[in-house]
Amino acid sequence: MSESEILTRVDSGVGRITLNRPKALHALNRVMCEAMTAALLAWREDDGVHSVLIDHAGERGFCAGGDIRMIAESGAGDASEARAFFEVEYRLNHLLFEYPKPITAIVDGIVMGGGVGISEPADVRIATERTTYAMPETGIGLFPDVGGGWFLPRLPGQTGIWLALTGARLKAADTVALGIHTHFVPAGRIEALKGALTAHPTNPQAVAASFSVDPGPSATAAFREAIDRLFVFDSVEQIFAALEVDGSDWAMAQLATLRTKSPQSLKVTLRQLRLGATQPSFADNMALEYRLGGRVVRTHDFQEGVRAAVVDKDNRPNWSPADLSGVSEADLDGLFAPIPADQAWTPLP
Repeated sequence: MSESEILTRVDSGVGRITLNRPKALHALNRVMCEAMTAALLAWREDDGVHSVLIDHAGERGFCAGGDIRMIAESGAGDASEARAFFEVEYRLNHLLFEYPKPITAIVDGIVMGGGVGISEPADVRIATERTTYAMPETGIGLFPDVGGGWFLPRLPGQTGIWLALTGARLKAADTVALGIHTHFVPAGRIEALKGALTAHPTNPQAVAASFSVDPGPSATAAFREAIDRLFVFDSVEQIFAALEVDGSDWAMAQLATLRTKSPQSLKVTLRQLRLGATQPSFADNMALEYRLGGRVVRTHDFQEGVRAAVVDKDNRPNWSPADLSGVSEADLDGLFAPIPADQAWTPLP
């Protein structure tokens, strides 16, 4: 197999994109995003390509996110390299979202952050028993970008808010129940499914449906009422207070989790998702996330979150401000403020 981090080819009418960076759990870098974009653009007008399949090499996971260490190192300076990565990555996200041919993503294993960004726009999103989904950005001082501001608030009820703030990890029964993934196929049947796709490249929905089975009961179903009731508020302080008043074991567990997250990130994320729910288009949402990302990566909490999780791996971040009261509306306004038109994110021409 080639050492290229992205493998692309056309197989019987299916454009194949395979993530091939297994030692890093296929975490995305700028070169990988550029390679995927080039393939998609080449296939867009190619009558010999009827649909696209995105999968990964090996068995360790689909995609664990983006190149966080590089982003943090850039953010410690002028953030120019981080912004350049975001520009390319977000253009890829948007290209996938608007793509005129059906896309199938096989999310077999860990899918977080950047992996969500390249799978969530797909028409067919297949989970297996090995799938673990999360948007864990509040734990590293970031926010759920790559389109999280669009997709998460459009999940049922307040489940997207709960997922974004807590970083909760879901298995396939939950992701399928919430519509994050469209089908559940046992991992042992994935190769047969790929073969069926190449035999019927024009109708991946029908192929996926023919292999799909019941993933079993959703573990989060029992807490849906509580999620919708306790995460409906427009301030993080109100959510904390509602969880305190509720007092159930589940509510107290959520509160304990939230208290380990960056207070700044919690407030940024809640505002981002409430704004994302009102954006007129996916492109508008990505432009918002771009200007926000360019600023957040330069903050203390992102630098500290990456240090604690990725560099020193002590998992003991020292957030600053250390509590919600230290993060003002003016602080948030500064992070979300417009940027000059000549610096703004735009989709691919």
